[in-house]
Amino acid sequence: MKKSLEKKLKQLPLNPGVYFHKDKTGEIIYVGKAAVLKNRVRQYFQNNRNQDIKTKKLVSEIDDVDWAETDSEIDALFLEAEMVKRYMPKYNILLRDDKSQIFVRIDMKSQWPYVSFTRNPADDNASYYGPYYNGFAVKKALRYLRKVFPYYTKPQKTDTRLDLDDHIGLSPTGMTSSEYKSNLKRLISYMQGGRKAIIKALTKEMDLAASTHDYETAALIRNRLRDLRELQQRIMFGDKEFLDISKDQALSDLSELLGLSTVPTRIEGFDISHMSGVDVVASMVVFTNGVSDRKEYRKFKTRRDINDDFANMREVITRRFSEKNIKSWGLPQLILIDGGKGQLDSAIKSLTESGNSTIPIIGLAKVREQIIVGKTGSNAAASNVKVNQLGGYAEDSRDYRIISLPASTHIIKLLQRIRDESHRFAVSYHSVLKQNRQTRSILDEIPGIGQKTYSKLIREFSSLSGIKNASIDEIAKVIGATKAKIVILYLKDV
Repeated sequence: MKKSLEKKLKQLPLNPGVYFHKDKTGEIIYVGKAAVLKNRVRQYFQNNRNQDIKTKKLVSEIDDVDWAETDSEIDALFLEAEMVKRYMPKYNILLRDDKSQIFVRIDMKSQWPYVSFTRNPADDNASYYGPYYNGFAVKKALRYLRKVFPYYTKPQKTDTRLDLDDHIGLSPTGMTSSEYKSNLKRLISYMQGGRKAIIKALTKEMDLAASTHDYETAALIRNRLRDLRELQQRIMFGDKEFLDISKDQALSDLSELLGLSTVPTRIEGFDISHMSGVDVVASMVVFTNGVSDRKEYRKFKTRRDINDDFANMREVITRRFSEKNIKSWGLPQLILIDGGKGQLDSAIKSLTESGNSTIPIIGLAKVREQIIVGKTGSNAAASNVKVNQLGGYAEDSRDYRIISLPASTHIIKLLQRIRDESHRFAVSYHSVLKQNRQTRSILDEIPGIGQKTYSKLIREFSSLSGIKNASIDEIAKVIGATKAKIVILYLKDV
């Protein structure tokens, strides 16, 4: 072990966090999570007789170690998942197979959704949260949270007999479907880092119940608040509130590269998706402190379906920075456009017209992963010194500076992560609209099936395939026996 690394290991804290193993080129080759950073990281360099061949190979390539502290083990769990998705380190792939990652699945479109775990997300309109690389910790956290936000763990039973979960308050007994879904939304919000907002809302509800002399409800909410506070002492389910952004090398490097006055705590990424100008949509993804912040994501359906990405981008940026949306969503410290000069130019013009030309905005070209920086308007001049330090180079044109950096740099990994997430979110929304349009066109051809009947079928069965797979009795419960026979006969040959 070289002396500089040995000296660095002595500085490791006793706090939980995420560590980054790097090779001689500075590339991150492994990301891991630790309850105690000092103990876990030093284990790699102690007696390695019990290590397998792959781990020994990893250790032989470690030339440097960095880390980021968190306030709890669960924060480290979420941060680890985010950093693995950002950097895609080779040893995270070699040392883990598909069985090591887990997703939390919640189908909010069902009347009575239930919470489950899976290793293989399906295209079934359910929401998936993850992947997480420590299934035991995730399941343990959700068991704690179930006491505060009761939920089902399997499809709702048809009989009315109460089981043990009902008796001990883990199932949403006595709730209506809408109340239950509202409860689940709070659970999801907590998983996404909204702990403080939930505690504030529950406190307000408790005070209101007490003021109206509804002491039973007030006591119930009081108990939930107590459980939430106890949860903080055991395991916290948040990946954004407590991150120290000064420890995120990508954010600090990006800030220096672009000459930003502050580190961009909120970055918004935009992308357009359509099929030859049909079902044109746009996505807005948000990364808070370098981490995907899904509760802040937004999607747009353009007012006109046209095959013009520049015009579509102008519309979306104009709508995003309307007075109403600025008031509701706030302002970012940096905007990333998925595309090259054309898309970026359209976005800059819209941003300037909306009176927000001081917000830095850049593009990431798809072909060579080049960073496109405008020389005028909302962008500060990129730092030549930082470009050279990172082993890159810059080319100047009349209106733009094109920056090429090595693919292994923190900046490129972060921007790729944001770009890919905005693309994924846009494509998923476009696919939903496309499927709904195709389904609607088929159902519209059935005699006697109007808009209300169509809406009932989609609400109950989610998709055309769901309707096809349903029995005539199941369909009859929704739209009546006469219309059910018509639907079954028509779809039989479709």
